[in-house]
Amino acid sequence: MNRFLILFLLTYTAWSQDSLITPKVVDSLYREDQFYVGVTYNTLQNRPAGLSQNSFSSGISLGFLRDFPINKTRNIALAPGFGLSVQSYNQNMLAVVSEGQILYTLSSQSDFKRNLFSFYTAEIPIEFRWRSSTAASHKFWRFYTGFKLSYVFYDNTRTLFSDSKNVIVNSPDYQKWQTGVYTTFGFNTWNFYMYYGLQPVFKSTAILDGKVIDMRVIQFGLQFYIL
Repeated sequence: MNRFLILFLLTYTAWSQDSLITPKVVDSLYREDQFYVGVTYNTLQNRPAGLSQNSFSSGISLGFLRDFPINKTRNIALAPGFGLSVQSYNQNMLAVVSEGQILYTLSSQSDFKRNLFSFYTAEIPIEFRWRSSTAASHKFWRFYTGFKLSYVFYDNTRTLFSDSKNVIVNSPDYQKWQTGVYTTFGFNTWNFYMYYGLQPVFKSTAILDGKVIDMRVIQFGLQFYIL
């Protein structure tokens, strides 16, 4: 009798525990990578002779992307979004306002303590996405590529000398609308990021040594995605 009672209690206990466990629900309509944060090292290409970058030119961006899977397994998607970024470029091209115009000259590092121009932008990216994700796993390989439209809503050019500083805010020589293409690839948290600007940073009004400043931007860095 005791054996039957013990067997009954063990069976009932096991059944009760199973009944209390909530089964894991797999979302068959899952989406991926809704928020992003990026950090970059910024370089200037097609630089005029004598122009060099000094110190570290960096950028940071953050934003939101809406994931729209376009196939049944949901590992291919389109993702439009919106974000904000701050980009800075340390270099040796000085900008000075003279008689209502901005004049550009190259100088040696010994003539100033720091010289840079910075952009504060609102950006609209749109990505084409491939990933090895499933509904049950958030660790996967990804390859995303896209196009980005950016609007510079604030910029400043700043030169710090030993005893003074020179600042130009919202220069008319910068392109307010900027476009570029980019690629992101990696696994899980760590993703390599590269961006190439499709147009010059400056308008044709910016002249150095009698030539238009035709520099373009390349950025390298890391992109982090968050659900």
